[in-house]
Amino acid sequence: MVYAVTPCSAHDAANVNLVGLLLLLLPLPAHAFDTPADMGPPRVYLCARAAQAPVIDGVLDDAAWRDVAWTEPFTDIEGARRPAPAFATTAAMRWDEQYFYFAFRLEEPHLQASCRQRDSYIYQLDNDIEIFMDPDGSNHLYAELELNALNTAWDLLLIRPYRDGGPAVHAWDIAGLRTAVHLDGTLNDPSDQDRGWTVEVAMPWDVLGQMAGRAAPPADGDIWRVNFSRVQWDFLPDPAGGYTKARDPETGRPLPEHNWVWSPQSLIAMHMPENWGEVMFVTEDQPHDRTAPFRASKEHRAIALSRQLMRVYYAQRQRHETHGAYTADLTALELTYPELAYPQLAYPELEMSNLQLVAGTDFFRATLPTPVGVLTVDEQGRLTRTPLRKD
Repeated sequence: MVYAVTPCSAHDAANVNLVGLLLLLLPLPAHAFDTPADMGPPRVYLCARAAQAPVIDGVLDDAAWRDVAWTEPFTDIEGARRPAPAFATTAAMRWDEQYFYFAFRLEEPHLQASCRQRDSYIYQLDNDIEIFMDPDGSNHLYAELELNALNTAWDLLLIRPYRDGGPAVHAWDIAGLRTAVHLDGTLNDPSDQDRGWTVEVAMPWDVLGQMAGRAAPPADGDIWRVNFSRVQWDFLPDPAGGYTKARDPETGRPLPEHNWVWSPQSLIAMHMPENWGEVMFVTEDQPHDRTAPFRASKEHRAIALSRQLMRVYYAQRQRHETHGAYTADLTALELTYPELAYPQLAYPELEMSNLQLVAGTDFFRATLPTPVGVLTVDEQGRLTRTPLRKD
């Protein structure tokens, strides 16, 4: 069974007025801050140009997907310290001049979906697959798309991560979005055993380019931060038909969902773009060594160094919660995390001695000159970098 949609137009709520946008951009109170553990380097993927565009029908039989490299199987969002997912999930990506393409394979013995209204809070009710992307690696102004097995979509734009006050712009639509789902089994029927579902997505570059802050389609060798999440609930047959969430016998509340991701986050929190995977766009695939282009990439090194700079952000946020102010004294931050080096990619650890730190009660800015440009991070977790050096 296939569920497909044609390009979607923005709904009426997309007419957000200027006053509303200004209110969205105002700082909001931060919640208790959890510091992620060192997960090591994020996963990487070499996204090759498609010679022929796939047909977006949910059936992954096109040439674009037959000869593509699939990602590693998804892992628990907290990483290896948690049990491996019960069902396999993998993803693949391609691109051409019009679209950024995604494909997903999800093993699933009990196909379930209930949300049919566009922009429903799908993950709260249904199993789903989710795409996150931060094209310029700033941690700000990034996109999210959720899909369930009915091919219902929820797309939204994040001004900032929720940890930094958000907010999410739910009225944002990916105009021209094309998605399709193919079911290998029967939906909402507990009487049989299903095999899974596959998903295809095509996102138009002209829309992504409006929030990317850089070229779209990307230039050869450009890297975007991308991650995928599969939300999986424990469902039981419902006597009234279909499925119902399994519940804790003591509290009566639904059991917490499972979160399975491509690149682990260390916390149950997808909105940490600095821990997302890296997708490099190339015109020609390199099937014999898909990590070689990353080893040669200045942008890849800049991303690695930016993740080290985020250590300062984490420590500053914790200090502000404890002392009510940020600090310009690096030693007062008591940084104890291991260096986020990339040993398998032959990148050395970064010396922090050149770090410049300015701060006040409610602001800070950390600046770090590096061999690949000047990197900065501020109290809202926004990362910036000067144009990469060509030498």
